[in-house]
Amino acid sequence: MKSNKSLFLTLALTFLLLLSSSISYLFAQEPYRLPPKEIVDILDAPPLPQVRFDPSRQTMLLSYYQAMPSIEELSRPFYRLAGIRITPHDNSRQTLRFFTKFVLKDIKSGRETIVDLPEEPRYSQPEWSPDGKYLAFLRHLDNGLELWLAEASSGQTRKLFGPEMNAVISDGFTWMPDSRSLLIMANPENRGPEPRAPRVPAGPNIQETSGKFAQVATFQDLLRTPYDEKLFEYYATVQTYRLDLASNQLEKIGPPGIYQYVNPSPDGQFLLVKKIKRPFSYSVPFSSFSHTLEIWDSRGQMVKIIADLPAAEEVPRNGVPVGPRWPQWQPLKPSSLTWVEALDGGDPEKPATHRDRVLSLEAPFTQDPVELFRLPQRFQGIIWLGKAGRGLVTEYEWKKRWRTTYHFDSANPGALRKIFDLSSQDQYNDPGRPVMVSTSSGQTVALQDGDFIYLSGNGASPEGDRPFLDKFNLKTLMKTRLFRCEKGVYEVFVAFAGNKRDRIITSFESPTVPPNYYLVNLKSRKKTALTSFPDPAPQLTAVRKQLIKYKREDGLELSGFLYLPPGYKEGERLPVVVWAYPREYNDPATASQVRGSPYRFTFYRGPSQLFFLTQGYAVLDNAQMPVVGDPKTMNDTFVPQIVANAKAAIDALDRMGIADRQRVGVGGHSYGAFMTANLLAHSDLFAAGIARSGAYNRTLTPFGFQNERRTLWEAPDLYLKVSPFMHANKINEPILLIHGEADNNSGTFPIQSERLFAALKGFGATARLVMLPYESHGYAARESVLHVLAEMIDWFDRYVKKK
Repeated sequence: MKSNKSLFLTLALTFLLLLSSSISYLFAQEPYRLPPKEIVDILDAPPLPQVRFDPSRQTMLLSYYQAMPSIEELSRPFYRLAGIRITPHDNSRQTLRFFTKFVLKDIKSGRETIVDLPEEPRYSQPEWSPDGKYLAFLRHLDNGLELWLAEASSGQTRKLFGPEMNAVISDGFTWMPDSRSLLIMANPENRGPEPRAPRVPAGPNIQETSGKFAQVATFQDLLRTPYDEKLFEYYATVQTYRLDLASNQLEKIGPPGIYQYVNPSPDGQFLLVKKIKRPFSYSVPFSSFSHTLEIWDSRGQMVKIIADLPAAEEVPRNGVPVGPRWPQWQPLKPSSLTWVEALDGGDPEKPATHRDRVLSLEAPFTQDPVELFRLPQRFQGIIWLGKAGRGLVTEYEWKKRWRTTYHFDSANPGALRKIFDLSSQDQYNDPGRPVMVSTSSGQTVALQDGDFIYLSGNGASPEGDRPFLDKFNLKTLMKTRLFRCEKGVYEVFVAFAGNKRDRIITSFESPTVPPNYYLVNLKSRKKTALTSFPDPAPQLTAVRKQLIKYKREDGLELSGFLYLPPGYKEGERLPVVVWAYPREYNDPATASQVRGSPYRFTFYRGPSQLFFLTQGYAVLDNAQMPVVGDPKTMNDTFVPQIVANAKAAIDALDRMGIADRQRVGVGGHSYGAFMTANLLAHSDLFAAGIARSGAYNRTLTPFGFQNERRTLWEAPDLYLKVSPFMHANKINEPILLIHGEADNNSGTFPIQSERLFAALKGFGATARLVMLPYESHGYAARESVLHVLAEMIDWFDRYVKKK
């Protein structure tokens, strides 16, 4: 006989299937709605530009972009293939942010040069040439994709190639180290028309497995049919060319193929190639397909095959594939390749003295690779230093969430010197990250002066983040603080100005002043403004923001950022929106740490919960929702912990005289939506909830979710206990469910919201389901964003404010 546990699971899954097949409910398509005018005005205001610096850090690039695409743009036809979305009209991955204007600003003189662009401003973010003299970018058209070039000194532009550019699985182009040519990806010659879908199927679509343990995540947009395979191959196949800037001549490089990347060595004599090949997988995205790692010479002739690897379908849970991974050129050597290989079969549960090793192979690539070192834990990344062959390598111990960084010298294989060793969740003691600069060939390395490097960090503290810049000695491990943000504001190091170390560029902001860039003299502390961006939402300057701290009943310290609406009067009790996202921690000390700053400027963009402030609500944003315990079992107490967190937040707001306990709503996005539905099912703390793009039935993500490491079959009780769908009969507060019809996030299939709504309707609950056409996990189109805000405000006005 089956156990009660198995029987309950079987019944629950049967109930799900019955709901899917037999419960019907009406969908009414309504016109897009608008929220109050003050919200529309804020969202329609131009966003501040993105800022990037040239390799010498003497010129700023200001990139202006569209705030939101239109639903017309979003609804352009696209194919969902191999884990990506392909727009056939321009041979590209679906792009939803287009840049419209570029301005170059000289830091020393302040002179601005507007980049001369043709009409139809739909561009990608430009990429600097290694020498900083040029910018290359893509222009999206209705009938293709073009490559354009701008001269940094004059702002003059010209078209280099197109409209046959291809950016389906690559970025479309890569600068060569000489800054005088580019590698570009283009549609193959004589490609022919797109494969036609068969009008009549030749037969059923079949998959078969036997003996393979493919416990992969629930990826979306995967290949499903032989026709999908043909479409993917058609759009992803490219011809690589070298394009000379002076002559505009093209040189074919290698044969046509499906290339994820073709990366030149620092001396430009060799190319590192990842070539995707058949058989394609129906279980993982293209980046995990069968592939070869190859080295070509500069003309595209094969030099060496580094690895021929199968699809990564059988990777152990929380593990890595076997064989070479993370291949990269060493920046300060002419043509020296490094990569990583697992020593434990990629399985983190398998006992092993060392889990990974790093190898190196130099031109002419005829000898055996040299093992540089072995790591006790899993490789997480290398930062190359400013001296050839030297770097910092970081490993990660997943069971403890522990991060260790070592110094190594490839001239001395096997020798590692520990530099940093701390919990990956310990923000207060985070030493920061090395300041990076570009080499003359376009690679990035840590800025190094003798034995010193420079570390920039968030500077997390109990009062909030206070970013810093340190000078760090790699030999003595001693550091000298060069800069730290003052109290009451937020200022972060961006870069050194030029090649000297006496001036830095910072971004400065406060709750009432938007971020702007400054040139700071480290000796005199004199600041010179480089930009003067205006407040994009002056209507909300009077919003009050503060960091509040409170304790859970078990003594765990929590915090959140409280926003009070303009015109708030002390002692007035308001309707409150609590918005949160649960996170897992190993210990109470790191779980209690404050993350973020109360002194940052607040941007009101997208379907932000902060727009409730315009309607007289208080908002407790980023209310801490820690789930603390052993990484393997912490979710056993997920529900009681988030309920305790929520109760502590409401108690704190009540004690402060701000919240009306009867008028508190809760909301969240993705895992925050999962939290919201659980809070409504397992407590009576909230008047109503808003759950956006969530997953509510964990039996549909059977091989783990978020950081859960057990499968459904290992912990069936847990999967049922934390699934709001299984407790739909307990959700007795109104809940608004919002989901993108084209959600491509792993696990959050649109059916998650549809089935929860069906269950709620079956139990007579108060619920509303809003499915957004063409939207993914986040919402992009102007019409969608405005409609979501109208729905959210209307829902809480009805069930929270007017309760």
